[in-house]
Amino acid sequence: MELSTYALAIVQGDTLDAKLAPPAAALTDRAPGPALRLEAPGRPASLAIRPGRLARVPRAQGMSDPAQRARILHAAANHELQAIELFAWALLAFPDAPPRWRRGLLCILLEEQTHCRRYAERLAAFGLAFGDLPVSGYFWHKTPTLTSPLRFVCAMSLTFESANLDHALDLAARARAAGDETSAQLFERIHHEELRHVRFGWRWLARLKDPTHSMWQAYCAHLTYPVRPAFARGAAFSIEARRRAGLSEDFIAEIGRQSDP
Repeated sequence: MELSTYALAIVQGDTLDAKLAPPAAALTDRAPGPALRLEAPGRPASLAIRPGRLARVPRAQGMSDPAQRARILHAAANHELQAIELFAWALLAFPDAPPRWRRGLLCILLEEQTHCRRYAERLAAFGLAFGDLPVSGYFWHKTPTLTSPLRFVCAMSLTFESANLDHALDLAARARAAGDETSAQLFERIHHEELRHVRFGWRWLARLKDPTHSMWQAYCAHLTYPVRPAFARGAAFSIEARRRAGLSEDFIAEIGRQSDP
């Protein structure tokens, strides 16, 4: 099967199983085809993208309340589902990207499938199925600005997934404080695996940027407002996580200085 065929099946799939299905056979990338920039994903009715005001997510403090914790886990599953779709979207949008970039995206996509599946399974302990609550399309709304492989990794890998390094650790600590060790370990495991995703973005920023620009200059230049560097961190900023992801000390310091008014 061609990689582009698999990617298209994921983006256009109208069942959760279609989104989470691993490749049925070895994938080749000999015929990626013309660039295809899909505007929206296929979805089952229960996971149709709704306006953000209808899919609000509790703050991290809500982890102390099992009902709010379930809503946070549901939102986390949706973030992973959108990541799956967006990595598949990028494989279709950038057929001329370096082959190693495309294979790296596939590896991340497969891990995101596992993350989504784990969150969905955890929801069962709270009496919920994935799709029982409204979901937003926050990542999907950013696709018009993701016009190159470099812009894609700056937004997805070095901003949204970077921030999730902090969010996952914060949520793990709050789940543990509430006595939910199972959810705490789930957040910690996903945090650990997403270090590789941030490292992927860092390496490709170095490879794709203008060599006359610093890493920070190139990163900032390839984000489109409203996405901005302040989105690359959580309230509890982990320097050590970013060191493990391979980011430089000066880049980490710049992220640490970011805040929204």
